[in-house]
Amino acid sequence: MVQSLIKYNYEFEKKLKVCFIGAGGHSYRNIYPTFQYAPVELLAICDKDEKKAAAYAKQFGANAYYTDHLKMLEMERPDAVFIVTSYHPDGRVQATDLAMDALKAGSHVWMEKPTAATPQEIEQLLTVSKKYNRYCMTGLKKIFFPTIEKVKEIMSLPEFGRPSSIYIRYPQPMPPLQDRQDLTKITSLLDHIFHPAAIIHFLMGQIGQITYEWEPFNGGSVTSIRFLSGAIGTLHMAAGISGSSPLERLEIVGEGANIVVENGVKVTYYRKASLPAYGRAPSFMVENEAAPLQWEPEFSLGQLYNKNLFYLGYVQEVNHFCESVLSGKPLKKGTLEESLEILKLLDAYRNTPPGTKAIINTN
Repeated sequence: MVQSLIKYNYEFEKKLKVCFIGAGGHSYRNIYPTFQYAPVELLAICDKDEKKAAAYAKQFGANAYYTDHLKMLEMERPDAVFIVTSYHPDGRVQATDLAMDALKAGSHVWMEKPTAATPQEIEQLLTVSKKYNRYCMTGLKKIFFPTIEKVKEIMSLPEFGRPSSIYIRYPQPMPPLQDRQDLTKITSLLDHIFHPAAIIHFLMGQIGQITYEWEPFNGGSVTSIRFLSGAIGTLHMAAGISGSSPLERLEIVGEGANIVVENGVKVTYYRKASLPAYGRAPSFMVENEAAPLQWEPEFSLGQLYNKNLFYLGYVQEVNHFCESVLSGKPLKKGTLEESLEILKLLDAYRNTPPGTKAIINTN
């Protein structure tokens, strides 16, 4: 992994002129602050709450604020628009329609997940994005975690072998099957399935088929996955865990090697090694060249990597979008195609009874 040094906003010679739709708590904490480290010039902010729009414009250095996004797009003509919004009363994703408007106005779009509520809406976004030749990226922060990027790097090493299986835990409930057609009853599932599913697709590729079991006490589930590559996997949506527990765990198995990520910040790479002789070995130690490798942050210094903006991937995803737009190079992550794969999985959960096979993709 080649580490590139972070630039501060004022150090960039070329910047995107951007507008921002949304003045909520998540964007205040995690998205607007990334602009300190991104090549952007914030022109204007839009929110239906005029007081919040004005306050955010003052706080984050925008020259103007609006309550009508169409008027903002017409007046400001931004290179790109950032969208962090909520849901319509019927459970649809507000950002989907806003992204459509921005693309049609000639702006590139970065939008927070979820991209949309259905695969059909993603298809519509893909059509509009291609028609107007504009990027539309979703903030899939998990695949920008330094830990997940390290896993991807290790998986590509010949010594690791072919990825054969994956286990991922994420504490997400699902309502009963009869409630899943109502978008207002699966808001949490729609909002959060993007996290584990993005990691699964990024590391293992397209899912072929799934079966799952569901429990009625907390709404937890265990899903058995078969990938088109032939690999297998388990998604454990561990609803009901303690609020003091780390949320996530990931393990990838190769051929004689495996990688574990704990709590999103600790990576252990178990390199190829033989078990000590059974019944004879006096020590569990292996040779240095075969010993596990481990990475975790020290959390003591005032370093950028100790900010959640960095170890949670927010700055990296925003910079990937900005650099892609400025260079004209295709997006590598956060694409509409990735969002489509995630929503195919959600669709399977919405329409398939527990214990029944669901086909996601075919070769």
